[in-house]
Amino acid sequence: MDLNAVETYRRARTRADLALAPGEVPLAGGTLLFSAPSPLITGLVDLTTLGWPDLEPSADGLRIGATCPIARLVAFAEGRDALRPDPTWTAVPLFADAAHALLASFKIWNTATVGGNIAQSYAAAAMVALGTALDAEALIWPPDGGERRMPVAEIPAGNGLSSLGAGEIIRAIDIPARALRSRAALRRIALAELGRSGAVVTGRVDEGGAAVFGITASVERPVVLRWPSLPSAADLRAAVAGAQGWYTDPLGAADWRRGVSVVLAERCRAALPEGDAE
Repeated sequence: MDLNAVETYRRARTRADLALAPGEVPLAGGTLLFSAPSPLITGLVDLTTLGWPDLEPSADGLRIGATCPIARLVAFAEGRDALRPDPTWTAVPLFADAAHALLASFKIWNTATVGGNIAQSYAAAAMVALGTALDAEALIWPPDGGERRMPVAEIPAGNGLSSLGAGEIIRAIDIPARALRSRAALRRIALAELGRSGAVVTGRVDEGGAAVFGITASVERPVVLRWPSLPSAADLRAAVAGAQGWYTDPLGAADWRRGVSVVLAERCRAALPEGDAE
């Protein structure tokens, strides 16, 4: 086990249990936490024992508990869950599309959590792509009490760098009904057939015709582009090519990421209807 400096483990039962002592970190799925040595971590505080509901559909939209496993979200989207999506939520198939953009086995899907994937803030985080696509907001619990809200697209401050403050916990992710009733598309590419996403682009057209495109994986932090209606191919191409934050790593060069994102954005645009989403 890589976390060989851990001396304590606590099951959180109430919000008061989330006050972290020096060296303690929150634990949800732990798929990333347990994947590399972390000698400074001396204690774990388990969030999964708080009993947060995984999924809470309502007239306002869908609340996803931060500890909801990605596999449960996919099962919900594919109609394999005890809960069923509202039939007017035409964007729900995007849940599975985003999950498939995560390089992971079924074991990871059943353990990794939606909130944990977002909190880690990696450029290729699949749940960040989903949240960016659907204007999702995170409900955040600061360590001194109260709560605040932040768009999921604004949580990553860089590749693997989160804007969450010390001791802050994501409690839930809220997706508004207006976004769930949209028509949406996701396109991705990786250098290897089963490799981590090098670029992910999402497109959405709302009921009133407004269009939203999101760029993730290819940029250090999400880029959100908005138009009052579906943009022309030229306008979309110029906006995507002019985005900032392209980066280079072993899984793709910055100029390649920019180029393929332009192509993926046009493929999303072609998959979306003109005007009203209905």
